[in-house]
Amino acid sequence: MLNNIYTVGEQVVVLFILIGVGALSKKTKILSDAAIKGITEFVLYVVTPCVIIKSYQRDFDTTMITGLVITFAAAVASHVINIIFAHLLVHDKDARRQNVLRFGAVFSNCGYMSLPLQQVLLGDDGVFYGATYIAVFNIVLWTYGVFAMSGDKKNVSPKKVILNPGVLGTVVGIVLFLCSVRLPQVIYSPIEYLAALNTPLPMVVVGYRLAGAEFKLGGVGTYMGMLYRLILSPLIMLGGLYLCGVRGVMLTACVIAASAPCAAATTMFAEKFGGDTELSAAYVSITTILSVVTMPIIVGISMAM
Repeated sequence: MLNNIYTVGEQVVVLFILIGVGALSKKTKILSDAAIKGITEFVLYVVTPCVIIKSYQRDFDTTMITGLVITFAAAVASHVINIIFAHLLVHDKDARRQNVLRFGAVFSNCGYMSLPLQQVLLGDDGVFYGATYIAVFNIVLWTYGVFAMSGDKKNVSPKKVILNPGVLGTVVGIVLFLCSVRLPQVIYSPIEYLAALNTPLPMVVVGYRLAGAEFKLGGVGTYMGMLYRLILSPLIMLGGLYLCGVRGVMLTACVIAASAPCAAATTMFAEKFGGDTELSAAYVSITTILSVVTMPIIVGISMAM
């Protein structure tokens, strides 16, 4: 348990240093609003697909197929349940605030925060299952997530769903894995370099927006969103998988993904689709701080089961 607390705490410190860099960049005017908008687009459309493809670059193993299917199903169920509870529990009179709060309750920081923990605690198998969770995350993100943040169904069309970077990256990654295709180094290396930007760039965006935020998080909906994201959602994942007989690496990998704080995409989607960017930055930052307490406890329980 103490090792888990230390590992999670260390990762949170790393994230907040990166957030600090973003805040400093705003204060010193190194970055502008236009630059942040460009970074957001770059992460969503270039970096994210590279992360997914890189995660599936491993030799095909039939023993992993069952785990992949179970993790995929667990991730789908988790997001569906999150969406239902977010609409039941999270309310705000301001539509822009409500969109951000519900979005943050549904989507966890399963890429930037969870993957490093899965690697340290569970090794390559943990990352593989984590990547599967991220694949579902991206599919839901670019469908429900776009609608939830923008509030406009016109932003979600069959063409956009199929051709969005999250879905395309997932399809390419899974096909390469199932066919045991390893990309040549000259192609894999650029993908690896771009995937490495998956953590620093979003945190810089969060920090930049946080520098202008007033931390006005008041309202029952805000606290219900944080409670659900940090405690209820991971406990539902833990209890559901345990009752289904899932144990070991697969159980812990899914719980780590579900227990992460609000996704950094909360701020990036607020930036792109007209949400409350200041609220989103504060929401992501505060849940990240609180996760240093909640994640070790819940993940520790999953590892002991």
